[in-house]
Amino acid sequence: MRTLELHQVEHDKEMGKDCPFIEPNVFDDCLLTEEGKPIGMYIRDISKYDTKLTQLLTIANKEFRSDRVPKQFLDRQQAIDAANEAGIPLSKFRAMDGGCSQYSTILGSVPKNPRLRRMFNGYSSAHTEPKAKTFMKAMMGCSQIGMLLIKELAPDLYGTQMNAIKDVEDKWRYGKYFTSSISNYNISAPYHRDSRNIVGSLNIIYTKRANSEGGCLNVPEYGATFEQPDNSLLVYPAWKNMHGVTPIKEHAEGGYRNSLIFYSIKAFLNDKA
Repeated sequence: MRTLELHQVEHDKEMGKDCPFIEPNVFDDCLLTEEGKPIGMYIRDISKYDTKLTQLLTIANKEFRSDRVPKQFLDRQQAIDAANEAGIPLSKFRAMDGGCSQYSTILGSVPKNPRLRRMFNGYSSAHTEPKAKTFMKAMMGCSQIGMLLIKELAPDLYGTQMNAIKDVEDKWRYGKYFTSSISNYNISAPYHRDSRNIVGSLNIIYTKRANSEGGCLNVPEYGATFEQPDNSLLVYPAWKNMHGVTPIKEHAEGGYRNSLIFYSIKAFLNDKA
């Protein structure tokens, strides 16, 4: 695997602004370094490395898109307008044309948030849904086998993540390596930095997609835009830099781009609650 040294560049992107369409310029498998130190990794197609991981990712993606997994919806205005025009409930419209909605599902530990009347650290409500069991098992497998692949290909990155979560109690870990996971359907995120993540930790970002383009991760500080084709894997320190996701365009009915992400939240460092 080749090494891609990342260099800081000037840019005009701003936190909170939408990420525009930018052609990707990182296409090939590589170890990402800054000043010679490994900070991430990109794999264009995990099927070249691990068949079981590929199978688990396919299962997780299929289950995530099914009605067996509970979701939080972020409806596009076009979906709301179309539902109103048709005179049908938005929930029914979602079932008829899921491509007009965005949604996500969180697994693992979730931090307290008094604004949402969540007064204590706890666990995702998805864990109480029996129908979501296959999804949760497949996601756990993607987490564990993915980290073993990273250990094989980039042992320094494996050590970085293990060191980052060493003070997280087992009860707050989603598996051995992270605290939490989020899966996103057709969400192109504006520029942000994952400031709640443990400093020094890594995100694992899997991508599943069909009949779509865009949805690439742009890190303006490095002038880098990572292509995220089907079955790709990006290991990246999302706490470190501002980043955004380019717009997603569907080429055909049912086209989509999903990201299945594992991360570690600093609220669970030494938490005894």
